[in-house]
Amino acid sequence: MYTYTSHLKDEEVHSIDGQVVAGVAIGIILFGQAGYAMPPGSVENATSFKYPVLYTSIEAASVESVVSPDLDPAVLSQLIEAGKHLQRQGCRAIIGACGFFGNYLPQVVNELDVPCFFSSLMQVPLIVNSLKPEQKVGVLTANGEVLHGASVLKNCGIEDPSRVIISGAEVLPEMQKILAGEGHYNVYQLEQGLMQLARDMVKERPEVGAMLLECTLFPTHARAVQEAVRLPVYDFVTLIDWVYSAVVRRRFPGYI
Repeated sequence: MYTYTSHLKDEEVHSIDGQVVAGVAIGIILFGQAGYAMPPGSVENATSFKYPVLYTSIEAASVESVVSPDLDPAVLSQLIEAGKHLQRQGCRAIIGACGFFGNYLPQVVNELDVPCFFSSLMQVPLIVNSLKPEQKVGVLTANGEVLHGASVLKNCGIEDPSRVIISGAEVLPEMQKILAGEGHYNVYQLEQGLMQLARDMVKERPEVGAMLLECTLFPTHARAVQEAVRLPVYDFVTLIDWVYSAVVRRRFPGYI
């Protein structure tokens, strides 16, 4: 899996049983029925990345079944099967295209042989350790009410929830369209709403030292949020770019 052709001499290359494509290090598991549009910047839009990604979807996964504090056995089973499929295609890391896939993270990693990154919230422990002890990470999530009661926080290594301040975007009309699976929403109005949520959070809680956007649609608006609050802003794309930089290392062409 980690063969690099520039170093091949007498070594033979081997395909994985069932592999039909090569050269894709990042595999992304999507909802079978998304019910929302996918603008550039979203994880579901391939133009968001500077490298190829391989998508697959699972029919059991939807906003209703995944954005929930409860585990769905069908979602879990299909996540494992989709992860194994992406492994067979040579993917070096698996991404779950919904932060709430993090509810299933411990069970899935036990079944796969490549690392899995199922929520942008996995970055929170790293961010927390970059801040002063009194500072906190502000999280904009698709559904704050559900996130508070879900296991995803613990699964992502957030041992001290007091270091996280959560603001749920479910109060925004455009987010309500997304959560309802209407198939359309106004990208600009969603952005304006996220910017206001971020401003309100920083105003009310000045100890916020960084922002994290949980939803896979929110990276589209990361620049706007950063301009609104002038803080570091992390999201799914920062996570996936970091993962890619680890599983596909580049040579350094400089000189001494």
